[in-house]
Amino acid sequence: MQAKLENTQDISFDQFKEEIIQDYTTAVISRECSLLGRREVLTGKAKFGIFGDGKEVPQLAMAKAFQNGDFRSGYYRDQTFMMAIGELNIQQFFAGLYAHTDIDVEPMSAGRQMGGHFATHSLDKNGEWKNLTQQKNSSADISPTAGQMPRLLGLAQASKIYRHVEGIDAEKFSKNGNEIAWGTIGNASTSEGLFFETINAAGVLQVPMVMSVWDDEYGISVHAKHQTTKENISEILKGFQRTDTENGYEIFTVNGWDYPSLVATYQKAADISREQHVPVLIHVQQVTQPQGHSTSGSHERYKSKERLAWEAEYDCNAQMRKWMIENGIETEENLDALEKDIKKRVRDGKKAAWRDFVAPMKQEQQEVLQLIGKLAESSPNKVFINKLKEELGAIAEPIRKEIASYARKALRLVVGEHSSERTALSNWIKVYFEKIQPKYSSHLYSESAKSVLKIDAKAPEYATEAEEVDARIVLRDNFDALFAKYPEVLIFGEDAGEIGDVNQGLEGMQAKYGKLRVSDTGIREATILGQGIGMAMRGLRPIAEIQYLDYLLYALQIMSDDLATVLYRTKGTQKAPVIIRTRGHRLEGIWHSGSPMGAIINAIKGIHVLVPRNMTKAAGFYNTLLESDEPALVIECLNGYRLKEPLPTNLGEFKTKIGVVETIKEGTDMTVVSYGSTLRIVEQAAKELQAVGIDIEIIDCQSLIPFDINHDTVKSVQKTNRLLVVDEDVPGGASAFILQHIVDEQNGYQYLDSKPQTLTAKAHRPAYGTDGDYFSKPSAEDIFEKVYAMMHEANPAEFPQLY
Repeated sequence: MQAKLENTQDISFDQFKEEIIQDYTTAVISRECSLLGRREVLTGKAKFGIFGDGKEVPQLAMAKAFQNGDFRSGYYRDQTFMMAIGELNIQQFFAGLYAHTDIDVEPMSAGRQMGGHFATHSLDKNGEWKNLTQQKNSSADISPTAGQMPRLLGLAQASKIYRHVEGIDAEKFSKNGNEIAWGTIGNASTSEGLFFETINAAGVLQVPMVMSVWDDEYGISVHAKHQTTKENISEILKGFQRTDTENGYEIFTVNGWDYPSLVATYQKAADISREQHVPVLIHVQQVTQPQGHSTSGSHERYKSKERLAWEAEYDCNAQMRKWMIENGIETEENLDALEKDIKKRVRDGKKAAWRDFVAPMKQEQQEVLQLIGKLAESSPNKVFINKLKEELGAIAEPIRKEIASYARKALRLVVGEHSSERTALSNWIKVYFEKIQPKYSSHLYSESAKSVLKIDAKAPEYATEAEEVDARIVLRDNFDALFAKYPEVLIFGEDAGEIGDVNQGLEGMQAKYGKLRVSDTGIREATILGQGIGMAMRGLRPIAEIQYLDYLLYALQIMSDDLATVLYRTKGTQKAPVIIRTRGHRLEGIWHSGSPMGAIINAIKGIHVLVPRNMTKAAGFYNTLLESDEPALVIECLNGYRLKEPLPTNLGEFKTKIGVVETIKEGTDMTVVSYGSTLRIVEQAAKELQAVGIDIEIIDCQSLIPFDINHDTVKSVQKTNRLLVVDEDVPGGASAFILQHIVDEQNGYQYLDSKPQTLTAKAHRPAYGTDGDYFSKPSAEDIFEKVYAMMHEANPAEFPQLY
């Protein structure tokens, strides 16, 4: 083993020793937290544990090279790294394990994620950006394997943008693009497509990314021979190695127990990536996992005795300890004393975290016991109520589920009674939920002053003789205004750059604003979205273009598990206001004309879903979103780009209100609700219905998330007493979503004189061609006949049966 720490600069030997001893202290603290954390799970105090034991020393080396302004996008075992950069202490570690709901006590997620998922705070209490260049940053972890990879690409690309694009106010976000994005992943997760997609994209883009693979040869119980060709990820990625004439990666391999080599490797990798903006892969081999994969199982079930013996010998902490003694850095006696002291510190930290966790719940328990006791004295059901009181009182360390459950059960026993004690308990329960529910449910959407709900509409303005143009021109010229107004705005996607997107909505924009702000990408939807997430986390305003709506399914996992939950899972301490631009509806063929809205809207709660019927409405949404701090999906109408629309004069300024429906035709006989391209078919049917004496009111949803915050749809239903939702999604898709809002949330059922109905596409994908569209999705005739049938039911004399 090497005896020289290669990256030490001009420091004395005593300082050198002190630094190493501090590193070892951090490693031992982290290990003791893992060991004690496992016991807390097995005794029932914590629900689940997945720890970073065996990865301590490599993470110390990574932390040494990590600087202020850098970002981590990582693996759920990086606790040692977080401790080493000063962003996690013993008490916080255990607060996360217990799921403490106070963000000041458990700063990673306020108990919303299981332990091992780490984050720093990018935002202040008002949701405004902190100065990210003055702190070490970690984007919030997610559990899905390799799900951290696409975001990592964007975090790295932001440095490239800040270094090369002029005019951006980068004071809080970058110092000349010198920041590295650091990725970490387990060796088994490199089998995921998201890993390979990101690796390829980073090599193409040449961004400052250092990717660490912690390789312990297993993925839970499955050996690397079943995971990776040649059982070696760096070996199969050798083709990515850069040369004197070709861009690519710098690739390093290093053993996970070799402290001095690890430190030297990480420093060299950082220097290359930071200065040259070259991606680096560090394959950290011979890592161990002393407690197995997680608290769900034992690795003794699938590892041989020989393997377990090797892991004990080459445990990174044990090897570092041995190296320190052999090189005279510390004596065995002093290390024994240090380790004994650390065990006590970790035990004390664990006890303090548990005490802080249970204290408020014990107080809440006492409040309920007192209320239930008084209730019992005033009720004929005293015996049964006192039994509940005894059961709750016997719980030494209650959780909130138990407290709320017993209070609600007690209230059931006095239904029909009228007493001040019953009122007191009822009021307590109501207040309790108002106080406690936000601890688990807040910040799904922005609660800052920049929430989309706080941005008012501003109408488009037109010249007296407004020019009628192809609708794509409205979009193009509006994007032009936005690029000029916001230097931090950039757009990228397949064919978005040189040809100005497939529908020419970005025509000429790359030539005007450059290849970094308006850029083409490869065919890789997940990492297109990942670019957007990462850059948005660093203060840029990216618009990630997914060429067609159907292709969004490639990125749906990232949208659902990462982007939609960023604000929520950090309890408002991180945000990623990326705009996803796509187009859909009414094209041709199974994979180009789908409208999987039900799948989308039910998977991405936390992202606004906007469905403008024309390009002026779409442009207004972009203008609104760039004044907000929230992510959104904008679905433009694919068959609307060549339709004529008047060109507004206040481009980049007019705004479409989000969450508000628009009545585009008033009527008296029935309310018909739809969105997007289908509205034009509804309007055609409305004219034909008018000819037979049926006057429908047409409402444009405009946005599905949020839907109709002013409850204007139910006001229409109150007038017409009939409701039809028309949608080109499959049965039970977005139509069911809309119907539930109107009938259930808006209480529209009470105004209906007949059954509310939906008219949707068939359950299959749309068939190819004009006839395929006609027989797959609602046609004007379908709408006419559906409305007519509903009116026949109400007045068969005036509207005789058609069939």
